[in-house]
Amino acid sequence: MSTSTTASVSTHILDTSVGRPAEGVAVQLSARAGRTADWQALGGSATDADGRCKVLPALPEGTTHVRLDFAVEPYFEKSANQQADAQQDAPANRDSGAFFPEVAITFAVEPGEHYHVPLLLNPFGYSVYRGS
Repeated sequence: MSTSTTASVSTHILDTSVGRPAEGVAVQLSARAGRTADWQALGGSATDADGRCKVLPALPEGTTHVRLDFAVEPYFEKSANQQADAQQDAPANRDSGAFFPEVAITFAVEPGEHYHVPLLLNPFGYSVYRGS
């Protein structure tokens, strides 16, 4: 939960190729205080059966930028054959379960605000937005 001096972050992942939440994706949270400051790794979590990360670390006071790193390759490797074969124009054989093995989302935050950042994911692309 955010206070007047900190922001808070939550996320979830929807696998749009199958229309279901993406379970078991590791998510790491990092923060920095200013554009030129070094990133501080704060910890992480993994998505649950509903595709949500319910236990992300709190942001330190003074955070201005946040980065969410999603390790999506293991998720797609687990089900690569099922998903690629089910897609009409997807190649039948790939070297990896995902074209993008990792997704890193960086965004600016303001104290006192909550930021929900959903990831819409498929084997060949992704999109994000500020949710509510």
